[in-house]
Amino acid sequence: MGHPDIAGRRLSKDAYAKNFADLHPPLSAHEALVESDRCYFCYEAPCQEACPTSIDIPLFIRQIGAGNPQGAAETIFEQNILGGMCARVCPTETLCEEACVRETAEGKPVKIGLLQRYATDTLMRSGKQPFQRAAATGKKVAIVGAGPAGLACAHRLALHGHDVTIFEARKKSGGLNEYGIAAYKTVDGFAQAEVDFILGVGGIAIEHGKALGKQITLERLRQDYDAVFLGMGLQGVNALNSRHEDSDGVEDAVDYIAELRQAKDLGKLPVGRHVLVIGGGMTAIDIAVQSKLLGAEEVTILYRRGADQMKASDFEQELAQTKGVKIKHWVMPKKVLAWDGKAIGLECEYTVEKKGKLQGTGETFKLKADMIFKAIGQSFVPEPMKDAIVLDGGRIKVDASRRTSLPDVWAGGDCAAGGQDLTVAAVDDGRRAAEAINSFLSA
Repeated sequence: MGHPDIAGRRLSKDAYAKNFADLHPPLSAHEALVESDRCYFCYEAPCQEACPTSIDIPLFIRQIGAGNPQGAAETIFEQNILGGMCARVCPTETLCEEACVRETAEGKPVKIGLLQRYATDTLMRSGKQPFQRAAATGKKVAIVGAGPAGLACAHRLALHGHDVTIFEARKKSGGLNEYGIAAYKTVDGFAQAEVDFILGVGGIAIEHGKALGKQITLERLRQDYDAVFLGMGLQGVNALNSRHEDSDGVEDAVDYIAELRQAKDLGKLPVGRHVLVIGGGMTAIDIAVQSKLLGAEEVTILYRRGADQMKASDFEQELAQTKGVKIKHWVMPKKVLAWDGKAIGLECEYTVEKKGKLQGTGETFKLKADMIFKAIGQSFVPEPMKDAIVLDGGRIKVDASRRTSLPDVWAGGDCAAGGQDLTVAAVDDGRRAAEAINSFLSA
């Protein structure tokens, strides 16, 4: 980075540690008992209906209240083997907790996410492996991608006695849980601890540095394995299609977050004084807040529509603002302003929505910046498929069981069409696909 203003070590080591501490400190045993007592244990509970993995929430909360957090964790893991991470990163405020009867009645839901974390952390700390594999079937399944969908699929297949090999392009497993989530949401190496917990069931091997279309091909996997599951996520990053987009200081938010998550020393990360973030989703919030926590003086999110249309939840938007991030709505970037190959600002245009369509007003303004992050979404890279699989809207077309147009190939998570782009939804995809694959292999 050539900018004199783009440097690291803006804060003290203690300040970095404080800024990137756990966003939601875990409940103590006493706090968990008190919180569990608030649950009404509703019949046909709306919280369970709102959970993409259909965890029996009233049951696990009752188990916590009865002094059995490990039993509660088993109830959670039966439906969602990544329940520990989901307790940390799930937008509970728009899922189970929004549906909570106490939220409707009092505006204060039961803290379902924190109770789930308390239970899963208790079991994982114990070192106990709650699952036992069935007898080996002799069947082999290949999984592409060691993210939430791939790991969930692998665990359920291993439980059924099948041998699973996961091929992962990166050096570490976990997918977005390891590389794409804000550091303050998953501290103390939890993503890797969760991977180890999942692998503890046995029957799962992971080969790193193996990317589809490079070291492995779909054609060869179909020859060598009885079934294949694709869970490689989204590898492409959408472009601004703006002049000077390749200037120094213009960064992909996803890549920067990955670098931050793997950094041994946060003080060595370059951060601008005046940071602009383009986008309105979780990634935009994550990179904006983390830029502020790294020591940026001014951070502004630019979103082309209104607050209600941002993909980031109200909680996430409020979090950004309480951390000192500004959010400007109804603006879109026109072009990157650059000098001598370095970004110095952004020209923007005010927007308006007419008859459901977004359009510029013609009124423009300029914002100073020495660092600009693109957080405008990722895209599926179909080239490794070699036209072998039918796509839908730029992602892999799947049926209700997550089966693709190929009879022995399933897909789930962000790479599959119709997904919600949530960790918990990817886990559900992986589990559903695993059950379908098991039926296919047992036929």
